[in-house]
Amino acid sequence: MIVLIKIATASLLCLAAATAIAATPPLLNDPVDINGDFHALENFYYLADKVSEFDPATHAGKLLYQRAQYRVRHAFDNDLSLITAVPPNEFPENQYPANPEQPFSVEFISPRALRIKLTSGPQVHSPQPEFMLTGPVPTDDSWKYEKIPAGWRYASAAGSLTIMENPFHIELRDAKGKPLTATDHAEDNKSTFSPILPFCYVRRIADYSRSFNAAFTLSPGEKIFGCGESFTSLDKRGQKIVLWTDDANGIENQGMYKPVPFFLSSRGYGMFMHTSTPITCDFGHDFSGVNSLMIGDDDLDLFLFLGTPKEILDEYTKLTGKSPLPPLWSFGLWMGRCTYNSEQQVRDIAAKLRENKIPCDVLHLDTGWFETDWQCDYEFSQTRFTDPKKMLADLKTDSFRVSCWQLPYFVPKNKLWQLPYFVPKNKLFPELVEQNLRSEEHTSELQ
Repeated sequence: MIVLIKIATASLLCLAAATAIAATPPLLNDPVDINGDFHALENFYYLADKVSEFDPATHAGKLLYQRAQYRVRHAFDNDLSLITAVPPNEFPENQYPANPEQPFSVEFISPRALRIKLTSGPQVHSPQPEFMLTGPVPTDDSWKYEKIPAGWRYASAAGSLTIMENPFHIELRDAKGKPLTATDHAEDNKSTFSPILPFCYVRRIADYSRSFNAAFTLSPGEKIFGCGESFTSLDKRGQKIVLWTDDANGIENQGMYKPVPFFLSSRGYGMFMHTSTPITCDFGHDFSGVNSLMIGDDDLDLFLFLGTPKEILDEYTKLTGKSPLPPLWSFGLWMGRCTYNSEQQVRDIAAKLRENKIPCDVLHLDTGWFETDWQCDYEFSQTRFTDPKKMLADLKTDSFRVSCWQLPYFVPKNKLWQLPYFVPKNKLFPELVEQNLRSEEHTSELQ
């Protein structure tokens, strides 16, 4: 009895500690992980159930969404939250659809690229500039339509897209007909006790905002690559990736300096999530057979690509822009540390590299090149770098390029600082204004 009491007491203490940790308020710079919005018991979820209308000529129609919520089921010593159909909560009921119909469309861009667009409600805002795309999205008429039992199929030389009516599915296949991936429907998940959220959108109870969960199937052995500069395992299968620009402070954590809303699969397809809102990608982390793309937008704009990695990347960069080839020296060895803090030290390092025949192309000067460490003022220290112009010229003669750390973050002790913000007397003010290097508040006041 005493042992059982001690175990129970320890369990309660652990639960209390876990609750305290979970209740810790987020920091200003914490990455925004919207995963929790798709698992909250109080929210409503609208599951993409079946096609209610479809025009094969325009490849556009409407989807009927089944309203649902999580319900807790207790079995033996286990609680599970399972997604379950529920009635509406609005009044008067005859003014609000319990299971709404929302538009969707498919656009064909090339034989290897297509675009799927869905909305979760009326879109009343005017079209915005496409900052993530290089220009107008092209159209392609090589996809051939075929009516099939309970659905519609479009095929190109690279593969096919099938839309199934009831239950709703979008299926992607290669040119030989091999299934690559498909949307996940609630009917697909009845063989498991694991809680799986199918393709749907969430309506948050707190503010009635909506976001999409684009859920697709993952195959055994399938590998996922992409999402930008990430220092976790190269294969993202089984990981949960939060796409949020963050000062990662190293490479030993999940922070991302350069997230990119694009990935490709070893099965021969890729996806580009066209949004700048927060994204959380669950690549089979919670359930190994489902890829959940949780996207902050209230509409879904998803580009799909078919082919080899080279072909997929080519299609993706045709839409978003192709980087010019960096200079050859940029692929060489970069030598740096935190930090070289004097001209003599930099010259000594350069000499040692050449003396030992180490083929180095770039010397990186971290925070120590300023007069005050970490205090970025864009000027070499006058006490430790006696002639920086000659130093840079000599290094160039010896085939070194120089990279200098800088961060446009100004603190009160920095001579560039003037409260409250940059003001006309600041020597950088004209450049900030003339080159539009500034942000504005909603009142159009300079920040």
